[in-house]
Amino acid sequence: MSGYLWKATVRNVNRALKEVNAFEWEGDYRFAARRKLKELLEGGMETEVERHLGRERYERRECGEQQDYRNGKRPRHFLTELGDLILRIPRTRKGYISRVLEAYKRRSRSVDQLIMACFVLGMSTRKVSTALFSLLGERVSASTVSEVAKKLDHAVRRHHERKLEDGYRFLFFDGVVLKQKGAAKVQKKIILCAYGISWEGKKEMIDFLLATSESQNAWEGFLRDLYERGLEGKRCEMITTDGGPGLGNALEVVYPRIPRQHCWAHKTRNVLDKVKKSDQERVKEALRRISHAKNRQVATQAYWSFCQKYREVYPGAVKSLGSEIDDLLSFYQVKLSPKEKQGVGAKEVQKAQMALWKKIRTTNLIERAFREVKRRTRPMGVFVNRGSMERILYAVFFHYNSKGQEVPSLLFTHRP
Repeated sequence: MSGYLWKATVRNVNRALKEVNAFEWEGDYRFAARRKLKELLEGGMETEVERHLGRERYERRECGEQQDYRNGKRPRHFLTELGDLILRIPRTRKGYISRVLEAYKRRSRSVDQLIMACFVLGMSTRKVSTALFSLLGERVSASTVSEVAKKLDHAVRRHHERKLEDGYRFLFFDGVVLKQKGAAKVQKKIILCAYGISWEGKKEMIDFLLATSESQNAWEGFLRDLYERGLEGKRCEMITTDGGPGLGNALEVVYPRIPRQHCWAHKTRNVLDKVKKSDQERVKEALRRISHAKNRQVATQAYWSFCQKYREVYPGAVKSLGSEIDDLLSFYQVKLSPKEKQGVGAKEVQKAQMALWKKIRTTNLIERAFREVKRRTRPMGVFVNRGSMERILYAVFFHYNSKGQEVPSLLFTHRP
């Protein structure tokens, strides 16, 4: 069941909600299964009590040998994937606690996993209750959903403190905006993100930090933390950024020796903001001839053609492009490794080279990752506090497997 639940997290909210609501038990199977589960749990607790007391039920021994006594039973509600069970819990005079049901626990682990899966899918606390009612036969309160979600706090803290491997070929840094409820109005929160592509081609969201701005101080604090945890960038060939001055200055301090590439997607938007709407498509195509050229020489020629054509009509656009043209063309210096060229023809090498350049000339990998975050959180509206924001970000990008090991989400960690 738990494997299915985590696979469900890669589906969209509407589809998951439909599947959960459409789930039905035929005939009396659900009732029979619930009754059998009740028998198994109560039987297990009876066996525990007998072992604890050292004798079977109704068996008598000498008074001196008796260390504890039965003291009746008490009812307890226990929510399972089959519905709510009312169990009769054996008691002893000295306060025996069953290991079958952990102390004070009211739900099975699979129910908590199901609630967590709904939370990760982006369902509000009310929708979780509605969605699970047909499956569990009981409504899950909003406070219960919040309680289960808070179990991620320890995992989030451990994630931010973990040691990092220094095996990334390319690094990407960008800031993404999410909304959080404030005392008087909705506030925008900046998420500073670090993304990487390893030498084996694996893509991964490395870490993130909630910040108040994209200033140099904010970025420098985040980058220094990554560096001290092991991300020294010794094998990194290039860093792609959104082009913000705060991040650029911070990189000069923490990673001064790694070549930088300014994101073409950000620069294209900046240039088009200085162009009339009627001319934007033509200007965009001219920019594309620079960014998608087959080599740096052709890209440089396309750049000078752009300047000559639009210098008088759109001087602001030309100035904006020219101020960062060297960093915009940095990606052309990255070449395929000998291993990537091995056994491949000339045409295939050129095609693979173009595909590699496509990956590193923008920060679109981070943008695409956050599309999923925004899609899942749209039904929630805005985040209530910093903790809820941290939980959903962590849950989307990472989760823990059945062995308690942290593994990257299947959504954002894959080979090309």
